[in-house]
Formats: sequence, C-alpha cells, structure tokens
Amino acid sequence: MIPAGGLSTDHTRWIQPRYPFFLPVKVLSRVFRGKFVAGLQRAYRQGKLGFYGEQKSLQDPKLFRALVRSLFRQDWIVYAKPPFGGPQYVLHYLARYTHRVAISNHRLVSFQNGQVSFRWKDYAHGSKQRIMTLSADEFLRRFLLHVLPKGFVRIRFFGFLANRRRGTLLPICRQLLAVQSTVGSPCPASPPPLPTWSCPVCGGPMMIIERLTAKQMFLQAVDQGGSLDTS
Repeated sequence: MIPAGGLSTDHTRWIQPRYPFFLPVKVLSRVFRGKFVAGLQRAYRQGKLGFYGEQKSLQDPKLFRALVRSLFRQDWIVYAKPPFGGPQYVLHYLARYTHRVAISNHRLVSFQNGQVSFRWKDYAHGSKQRIMTLSADEFLRRFLLHVLPKGFVRIRFFGFLANRRRGTLLPICRQLLAVQSTVGSPCPASPPPLPTWSCPVCGGPMMIIERLTAKQMFLQAVDQGGSLDTS
C-alpha cells in the first residue's frame, strides 16, 4: 500500500503526486520485465534451470543470452485499472487476509488413518462446497507453502508510518494536510461493514451478523427444545 504523497526531506511540505496513480502502466511493464529477466538470468547462473526436449539447446550460454536479448525486444503487458468499487473495497478485501492462516478450523472435516479431509469451494462449478482428502504429508506440504520465509512479515510499515517515526511525523502530516488531530476527541461511529455476499433470491447485499460453530448451533437447538438433523 503506497500513500498518495509524502513529506519533503525537511518535513516542511507535503508533496502531492502529479498523477492519481503510483506508476504509469508502460513504466510498470518495463520494471516488471527487467525484474523477471534478472531473476531468470540469476537462476540460470545458479544452475536452477533445466532445459528438455526442444528447449535443450538453451543449455548453451550463447543461445540463452540470445533468448534474453529477444525478451527485451518484446513489449510486456501489465494490466492495471482502478477498482470497481473504489479503494475502500480493496482495503476491505485485503484486511480479511492479514491475520488469517492458510485454512480455518471450520473447513477441517476429519483426520483418520493418516488422511486429512477438508472442505473447499469449487468456483468452476457454481462455487459448490466439496470435500478433498489428502495424505497428512501432502496436507502439511500445502499448508507450509503459506508460511512466510524467515525475515518476512505480512505487514511492514515504512516512511512516516514506521514505528520509530510515526509518533513525530504523523502530527506533521495532519498539520500540513490541514486535518484536525483527533487526539482526545470522541471517535466517530465506525462505518457499517461492507457487504460481502449477495442474496441468491433477491440479489440484495448480505452482511455477517454473527458466526456460529456447529456445536453452538446444536446447543441452541437443544435449549429451544428442538432437534437438529445431522444426517
């Protein structure tokens, strides 16, 4: 997440960007091309690339360098556009993943005889709920793919939001932006959560009111004198 502007080096001015976007698409495509090709060359030098079949000739360094030169003659396409619902929808989407693990507990169905069964959503067939069963080793392998490498964190603040500096720099930013400090004043009411799903009947927005586990639903049914069909 990149702020739309920043402080000058002497902290006396707020610098507003000339354009309402971070990078022009053409510049972004060239940066992406350069990063990708640099990674490709590094993997080749480290012997991490394997060439087979019709591509086996690329083991020759001269032919590989010729391939790399041809990549720079091609225009790489990077697709970027504003979000449909505005930036607040992007923040709402990303916020749901900052503190999640790879799979939530309610999706786990069973663990028997070294096999793990869990629910997944088949988006290719109408988002139907299906059950997948994997060996414990394969399940752990897939789970660990979501673990960040050593030294990486999910959220890292920088610039005027860095932990060591934001106590000093944020008030300066508010002052330069003519925003009144909210310290000591009552917090405004939180906006209602953005709708996540649409009603399949009327098409209206649906919002989460409460989350219940299967055990809670069963206990509520028992307390109300009813029965719960678990078939």
